Amino acid sequence: MEQLFKLKENGTTARTEILAGLTTFMTMAYIIALNPNLLTDFAVGTPLWNGVFLATCLASALGTACMAFLANKPFVMAPGMGLNSFFAVIAGNIAAMTNTDYVNAFQAALCIILVEGIVFICLSVLNIREKIVYAIPVGVRLGIGPAIGLMLMNIGFGSNAGVHFSTFFAMRDFFGAMTPSVFKKTIEEAGGNYSEMVLTVITMFVGLFVIILLAKKGVKAAVLLGMLAASGVYWLGEAAVLHVNPFASLATASFIPPFHDMVATTLFKFDFSHFFSIGWFTAITLIITFCMIDMFDTIGTLVGTASRAGMTDKDGSMPNMKEALLSDAIGTVAGACSGTSTVTTFVESASGVEAGGRTGLTALTSAAMFLACIFIAPIAAIIPAPATSAALIYVGILMLQGLQNIDFNDIDQIVPVCIMLLAMPISGSIGHGIGLAMISYTVIKAFSGKAKEVSALTYVISALFLVKFFAVV
Repeated sequence: MEQLFKLKENGTTARTEILAGLTTFMTMAYIIALNPNLLTDFAVGTPLWNGVFLATCLASALGTACMAFLANKPFVMAPGMGLNSFFAVIAGNIAAMTNTDYVNAFQAALCIILVEGIVFICLSVLNIREKIVYAIPVGVRLGIGPAIGLMLMNIGFGSNAGVHFSTFFAMRDFFGAMTPSVFKKTIEEAGGNYSEMVLTVITMFVGLFVIILLAKKGVKAAVLLGMLAASGVYWLGEAAVLHVNPFASLATASFIPPFHDMVATTLFKFDFSHFFSIGWFTAITLIITFCMIDMFDTIGTLVGTASRAGMTDKDGSMPNMKEALLSDAIGTVAGACSGTSTVTTFVESASGVEAGGRTGLTALTSAAMFLACIFIAPIAAIIPAPATSAALIYVGILMLQGLQNIDFNDIDQIVPVCIMLLAMPISGSIGHGIGLAMISYTVIKAFSGKAKEVSALTYVISALFLVKFFAVV
C-alpha cells in the first residue's frame, strides 16, 4: 500500500484510508438502487432494472479504481444524479419520437454517453480539459468548495431525506410549519406519515451531533460512527414507533447477480440506428449538453473537494488533475458499455476526505465495496437516508470554511462567488453554478474596462454557457 499510494508522503495510514473509503461508500450507497429506479421508472425486478443495477456497480467500481491507480486521489465515481434523470427523459423522448419501446430507446440513448466518454478521453489526453480548469478565474475556483458545501447541506436537509410517499425538506416543510398539529393534519391528508417525518428529522440531528462530538474528540472515524449511530436510532424507531421490521427486505432478498439480464438488455447494447433517427442536429446538441454538464460537474467536484483536503495550491490548482479527469472519462465509457448514464466524480467524496482520506486507497476501498454490492446490495440498501444526510450536512458545514480564502473586498470576486453559492443548491447542479459564476465574472470584467484580464478560453466558456442557458434548440 505504501509503494502504490505513498501513504506516509500524504500523511495518512492504511487504516485511515480504509475507514475513509467505507465512509464515502456509505454516504453514496443510495445510488445503487436509486440509479436503476430513475433510469427505468422504478421498474424493479425487470430485466432492464437488473441490467442497470449491475452496470451501476461495475462502472462505479471501474471508474473509481482508475482514480485510485492513475491519479492516486480519494475521489469516488458513480452515475451522476441529475444526469441520470436527464438521461431518462431523453430516452423517453427518443421512444416517443421513433415510436419504439423504452428498452430500445434506452439503448439508443447509451450512444450519447459512449460518444461523450470518448470525447472526454481525447480532451483529457490532449490536456484540453485541464486547460479549461485553469480558465476558471481563481476567485471562482476558491468559491466552488463552499458552494458545494451549501449544496451538500441542501441535499442533507432535503432531497436525501425521503419518506415513503415523497421527499420533504426539513427546514421548509418540518420546521417551517405554523404548528406541528396543522402540519401533521396536512401531511396525513396527503397520504404521508407524520411519525416517519419526525423520526427522519430526529435521526438526522442525532447523527449530525454524534459526528460533531466525536470529531471534537479527534476520533478519525467520526463520520462513519455517526452514521452507524444514526442508523441504529432509525432502525429502533421503525420497530418501536412505525411498527416496521427494518430488516424485513433481507428475508426475501436475492444475493445472486442477474448477469443474464445485463447481457440481454444493457451490456454493449448501442442502438445507433434509433439514435440518429431523431436527427443529426438534435443528436449533436444532446451530446454537447451532456458534455458541458458532466465536464463542469466533475471539475467543480474535484477542485472543491481537493481544496477542502488541502490538495490544492493557493490558486486552487490540484496536482494530477489530468489523471483525475482521465479516470472520470474512462468511468463514463465504462458506464456506457455496461449500460448506465454518465459516470462522474461524486460530491459525497468530501465525506471520505473529511474522514482523513488523502490517497487512492480511499477510492480503492469504495471501489471494492461497489463490487461487493453485486452480491450484497440488499445489505447496503438498508442504510437509512437520514443517516447519510447527517454526514452530508456535517461535511457541507466544514466546506463553508473555504470562504475565508476569498477576498470579500474585491467585487470582481465576490459577485460571481455569491451567485454560485445560491445557484448550486437551488439548481442542484455544480456545472450550472460554475456557468453562472463564469458569465457574471466575464460580464463584470468586460464592461468595467478590464476585458484584457479575461482569457480567451474564459470568454469561450462563458459564451457556451450563455448559449446553453438561453438558446432554444
